[in-house]
Amino acid sequence: MTDILVKLGYLAGASRFRRISEKLQQDGDKIYSESGILFKASWFPVYYVLAKSDSAQTILEVAEQIDFTHITVKNILRELEKDGLIIIQSNPKDKRSKLVSLSKRGKETQKKLEPLWLSFSNTLEEVFTTGHSDILNILNRIDWEINSNPINHRILNHESHSVKIIDYKPSLKKYFYELAGTWLLGVLNGELEDDDKFTLNNPDKAYLEKGGFLFYAQYGSDIVGCVALKRLDEDTFEFAKLFINSDYRQLGIATKLIERCISRCKENHSKELWLQTTMSMPQAHKLYYKLGFTNREAPTQMDVLKRTEKIMCLEL
Repeated sequence: MTDILVKLGYLAGASRFRRISEKLQQDGDKIYSESGILFKASWFPVYYVLAKSDSAQTILEVAEQIDFTHITVKNILRELEKDGLIIIQSNPKDKRSKLVSLSKRGKETQKKLEPLWLSFSNTLEEVFTTGHSDILNILNRIDWEINSNPINHRILNHESHSVKIIDYKPSLKKYFYELAGTWLLGVLNGELEDDDKFTLNNPDKAYLEKGGFLFYAQYGSDIVGCVALKRLDEDTFEFAKLFINSDYRQLGIATKLIERCISRCKENHSKELWLQTTMSMPQAHKLYYKLGFTNREAPTQMDVLKRTEKIMCLEL
């Protein structure tokens, strides 16, 4: 029988997510039942928030932490209360809201659930990574996209421009110097380091021929950003020459380019991703920290540039 959802492609995207979710929840319910635990997979996010909270939570606080609708959280809480896993009380500070916490039975159930959750996590990692080794990063990007610019807004506004991250091809070579070169000349007062002179004019030889990668950000028909992913050794990469056209810096392009670097590193089963930066870029540093980079000493295989003032690394 033809799978109509597969045939519909992107049009059935939400339906595919729902189908996957329902199958996972059905299997989860079977595991809980076979383990003799009264629990439903659909309760997990709400229950987990309450289990890990130091104090009682309002319904709104629970909803905000998992970004579920208020009504969805309320319905799950109703089921949890019915089975005696939570306690719902009046909020003395706000008569319009209720405070929710685990009951004694709920806390006892938590002790039984936590070993199962570890098994769930390991098994789901096996399942999800069959689709892509960096599936969580991909899901994060989808989540960010629909939150920052909802589908209904895109359709109503007939939006024709969106940011795409594309791999290197010969026709894009010139943009590497046009973007990163112009920026570096300004930073270095018109005097490029020897490494810069070669890499900016020969990104294919400097990176691709040595096992690295080049990515470009495209907005509409314009190339507005670039980044190089330099291979340091079999298990290690460094990203460099990250630059975004100043007219397009409020679109999250830097994050998209770095995430593509991270994704490609994971596809190559790399262990570390490094970067070099200067102290004159505090906003960039905030982004790096947000993505999980930490300050480190330079590895022996890294060619440290004269202008470098800070070195950071992301464990993959």
